[in-house]
Formats: sequence, C-alpha cells, structure tokens
Amino acid sequence: MRIGVDLGGTNVRVGLVTDGRIVRMFSEPCRADCSEEVVLDHIASLIERLITPDVKCIGIGVPSVVDAERGIVYDVVGIPSWREVHLKECFEKRFGVPVSVNNDCNCFALGVCRFGEAHGYRDVVCIALGTGVGAGVVIDGKLYCGRNTGAGEIGSIPYLDRDYEYYCSSRFFVGRGTSGKEAYEQALAGDPRALELWQEFGTHIGRLVMLALYAYDPQAIVFGGSISHAFGFFRDAMYEQLKQFPYAKTVEGLHICCSGIEYVGLLGASACE
Repeated sequence: MRIGVDLGGTNVRVGLVTDGRIVRMFSEPCRADCSEEVVLDHIASLIERLITPDVKCIGIGVPSVVDAERGIVYDVVGIPSWREVHLKECFEKRFGVPVSVNNDCNCFALGVCRFGEAHGYRDVVCIALGTGVGAGVVIDGKLYCGRNTGAGEIGSIPYLDRDYEYYCSSRFFVGRGTSGKEAYEQALAGDPRALELWQEFGTHIGRLVMLALYAYDPQAIVFGGSISHAFGFFRDAMYEQLKQFPYAKTVEGLHICCSGIEYVGLLGASACE
C-alpha cells in the first residue's frame, strides 16, 4: 500500500492506494493562507487518518519547483508561506516511511502513463489545461523532470505578445470578458459567440501541440485539467492548426486524447519514487 498526496492552493487530497486503485481518500480545503507549520500539520493530520503498518511509502505532488532528490519545495503556487519547505525530511521523521516529492504536473503524467490513457506508450507529454498550463514529460517510459522538475513548463514559453499559458488556459477566456466554465456552458447551449471563442482557443492549443512535437516528438499527448472537458469544442480547430506542422507523418501517428481517470494526479503521486 502507498499513500498519495495531491496538494493545491485550493484543495488537498490524500488517498490510500493499492494496485493502482484509491481505496480510501480524504479531500479538504487547503489552509493556504496559514503559516507553513499549519499547512504541514493539516496535511499530516490527513495522512494520519490513512496510514497503517502496511503503507510502504508516501508520494506528494506539489505545484512548485521541486528539488526531488532532497524533497524540498520552493515558492509553492497558491500557498504564500511555502517559500522553502523541506517536505521529505519533515514527513519521513514524522511517519517513518520513505517520502517522495515531485511537481504536480509530473505526478499527473506519471498517473496517466501508469494507470490511464497513456499506458503502453513510451514517449508521452501530458498537458494540464486549467487556470494555468503545465506539462509532464515521459521519455522512454521514464518520467523526465529536468534538474528542478521544471522540464514541462511549456506554458511559460513566449508566444505572440505574452506566453502560451495566457492563450491556452482559463486566462484566455478571462481576457475576453468571460470564464472557461461560462464559455463551456454557453457552447453547450449552442451560443455562436462561445463556439467561436472555443475555435479560436483551439488554434492556440494547436500551436501548443506543435511546440510539444518540436521539443519532445512524443507518441501521445494527453490533456487534463478542467478545460480538457471542453475538448470537443476545440478539437477540430486544433487539428486544423496542426495541418501547418511540416512533418505530416508525425501528426498522422500522434495519439491525442483527454484523461478521464479521476484523481489521476494523486495516483501518480503515490507511484513516485
């Protein structure tokens, strides 16, 4: 048995995982505005409700730059007090089992490749589309993190007058006077303006996919995050943009899909080593 922790500025989820299944889980609002110690104690209290002598390790996914070897997280997104937290050392002392820490998008990628839609593919880019854009990269079946677990931060690459994150996340819709959720609901109702917005959004996603192809040449790209639920509204525009990619055979052989595995980031965190 393993314990996986999916930490975000909004919620913290802690699950007991066995054979790739979450058998018990707690989810509570993250005490993001509190001190470092209060947030740590809150996470620990959830782990304590699940840990048993059969638990062999704990894996934690965090939205931040991570020194994965030492288990230190820096400048955690959404938790202002977490500037430098020695998470591995703290929890190994507290629970007496090995603790692994990684970036949350890397945990998402690991979960998708081990337990989800990318199982069986060796080279995969998993892209989370939500309030921001993050990605995890798997090369030759192994998670590729880079030195500071930032190898998949493609959303920060300059694009047009800003960066890819601005045009490929909910910020795109906010910049046009709406939200991703509202645009999705309006598109479901057949609103022409909303449908047009999603077409424009799909063009930018197509360019993001092209970037991933140039950088990593994966077999598969898997989308996750809240905006991926609207894939049907931007899929065609994305593929239309991909016609401009100079290597048609690459696009032809590329598998693109969305993850439908619930709490896949938590599952991935539990598999971190």
